[in-house]
Amino acid sequence: MKSLNDHEFGGQHTEIKLEIVEKYLKAYSIALRHKFNSLWYIDAFAGTGSRTVRIEAKDGDLFDEPVPERVESRRGSAKIALDIEPKFDRLIFMERKPAHCTALEMLKSSHPDRDIHVLNGDANAFIQANINRVNWSSRRAIMFLDPYGMEVAWETLQAIARTKAIDVWFLFPLSGLYRQAARNISAVDATKRKVLTNMLGTDEWEAELYSSVPPSTDLLGALDAPEERQRNADVAGLEAYVKRRLETIFPLVADPFPLPPQRKPQRFSLFFAASNPSPKAIDLANRFARHIIDAGISSHVRPR
Repeated sequence: MKSLNDHEFGGQHTEIKLEIVEKYLKAYSIALRHKFNSLWYIDAFAGTGSRTVRIEAKDGDLFDEPVPERVESRRGSAKIALDIEPKFDRLIFMERKPAHCTALEMLKSSHPDRDIHVLNGDANAFIQANINRVNWSSRRAIMFLDPYGMEVAWETLQAIARTKAIDVWFLFPLSGLYRQAARNISAVDATKRKVLTNMLGTDEWEAELYSSVPPSTDLLGALDAPEERQRNADVAGLEAYVKRRLETIFPLVADPFPLPPQRKPQRFSLFFAASNPSPKAIDLANRFARHIIDAGISSHVRPR
């Protein structure tokens, strides 16, 4: 029988993203602890607070004994945030799955001295309705957006940016983007168009990402097919387009960390964005994020 905490997912890219976010949380908490009255951590897709990882079996050889398959329980983002020192003053965990919320409530009950809020429902709705009702003048927050797919709406990112107080780590589903934005525009139906516009915040993505392809001709030179439009952006071009879009609402967007870092095709882009337009705040956030991302690249990406 599965435990409420069983939340099996992830691989190398999960380890790396959590490592990067944890390092930023530590640096952030230390640097801002004495500058603001309250520091918050907001996890919009919090899961259960832990994750179950299946470790594959290994055959033995002359030097090592065989190792059977095993299952390990490791910390998820919510538990990592709870472990940060100095402590966050408030932690908000959003999760749409009731079973996951039950596990988060159990995590909350094991920390009775902490100010923890578990919200069961759609993160987009919670953020858009409530995030700008908070008086952010004496508060600061970090938000982790690690969606299950392409759920994060552009209006949600706009609401976050308007606070001018929240730093964001956003695991962008790049593979979802290049699946929805098919190579030929004729394969992008109304449903896919709606998803792309909702995620990118504009219907101009077609003009930006697609170009006309001259129709082919038969031996007599007559046109035998209508004009086609094909995507002109490869995976790197799609990632660059997403960064340009984020830069229209956030004063700072760092170059993303590719995930997985060594295996193709790239599936995710871990973006960092800061909403505070103050030059001092931008400089501090950029130095922290850039140092952590560069260190991650050096650790996990072998030179070519």
